[in-house]
Amino acid sequence: MVFLSGRMWSGHLRTHRLNQVQLVSQNATLCNRTVAETHLMGDSSSSVQFYVAVGVLAFLYCMAALLIYLGYMHIYRDSDFGPIMDFLITVIFAFFWLVSSSAWARGLQSVKDAISTAGIRSTLALCSEEGVVCEVTDFAPMRSLNVSVVFGFLNMMIWAGNAWFAYKETRWHSQRYAAQQGAGRGPVPAAI
Repeated sequence: MVFLSGRMWSGHLRTHRLNQVQLVSQNATLCNRTVAETHLMGDSSSSVQFYVAVGVLAFLYCMAALLIYLGYMHIYRDSDFGPIMDFLITVIFAFFWLVSSSAWARGLQSVKDAISTAGIRSTLALCSEEGVVCEVTDFAPMRSLNVSVVFGFLNMMIWAGNAWFAYKETRWHSQRYAAQQGAGRGPVPAAI
């Protein structure tokens, strides 16, 4: 019987390149059998990199927008270009947060599948031999990775909600509002 501890490779999971994480060292002896060097299967690094890139770009855009809002608000309000670009970039970031969070959630699930008992059994040839039972008994902590997926989807909701407020600053919203008032929906009389 082979019991594998998730702690022996948990430090290496930070790379998310599972194919570089060594599961069994070269010519190790397990269950009185010599096992060749074996690596985990999978590579989730591209989804991680995309997720982090979206986060960094969103942060940089927020800092630039804050600078414009605080220092150059008079120019922002006087032109149509600023509010429209702000709205379009906000919509794009909401979409990117959705896509990157979904990709990262799928990549994290791939990592979890690779280090599960079934994943180890399919990776390690020794586990398919008669009389050998392989089981993962100790799992690497995944709490912070799960939280990062949740925060990615929360970011998507925040950016989508912010898109509404950015839309209200554009001329598209003010033209629609003016058209509604011109069609007979004039101002509501105030209560006396």
